[in-house]
Amino acid sequence: MNNQEETILCLYQELGWSTYEIADSMKTYPNKIRRILNKHGVSLRDSSAAQKNALKKGRAAHPTEGKKISQETKEKISESQGEVWDSLTEKEKQYRSKIGKEAWDQKSEQEKVRFIAQAQNAVRESSRKGSKFEHFLLSELGNRKLRVEFHKEHWLKNQNLQVDLYLPEYRSAIEVDGPSHFKPVWGQENLEKNIKADQQKTGLILGSGLVMIRIKQTQSLTQRYMRNTLQQLLTLLDKIKDKYPKEHERYFEL
Repeated sequence: MNNQEETILCLYQELGWSTYEIADSMKTYPNKIRRILNKHGVSLRDSSAAQKNALKKGRAAHPTEGKKISQETKEKISESQGEVWDSLTEKEKQYRSKIGKEAWDQKSEQEKVRFIAQAQNAVRESSRKGSKFEHFLLSELGNRKLRVEFHKEHWLKNQNLQVDLYLPEYRSAIEVDGPSHFKPVWGQENLEKNIKADQQKTGLILGSGLVMIRIKQTQSLTQRYMRNTLQQLLTLLDKIKDKYPKEHERYFEL
């Protein structure tokens, strides 16, 4: 098992990340993550028991492996997977999270540090190149003929800060916040640092007379979730275009 595969297993089993969240952090696709998990005999939370067992023992091929899938089919699959999770009771969701936490707690401190370091490297790489969600929004907004500046930098008072997406015609900055911006994924200390940095960036943007839109990824990164968020964003942008918000009404969260 190489370091990347070890990190994927850690994030999925110990930290309870979904295949979509792992794929987003590593700038790849969920199917690739699922294949690696299947390779190492890990049961997938979002598949039926029969299908998981067949994949694990090699009695069946992955239903999408080696096949070209239309965007419409992908969206239907995503909708179905989202409905499965939505159908779970809070008790069932908590139980799944508990299993991951218990497995993580059994690791030695040395193992935890090593796993987290590997995962953080993957997240930093995603931050540098842009997450899957950021690229999705960039593409969809561009398809609608909106001018978008990606990872705009060297324009705020703090030259080290950049903005994920900037729409000059709307005078609006968009930040896509993954779970580590509001959950102690890497510990409470790192969470507090992220919150402080986010507050500083928000203050600089609002202080420049611009609109600040923060998209908080509170769910697994499915096609359904991304498209629903896109529609919310487009609706908000239409309102901003019709009437630019007053000074104290320029901060939005989606």
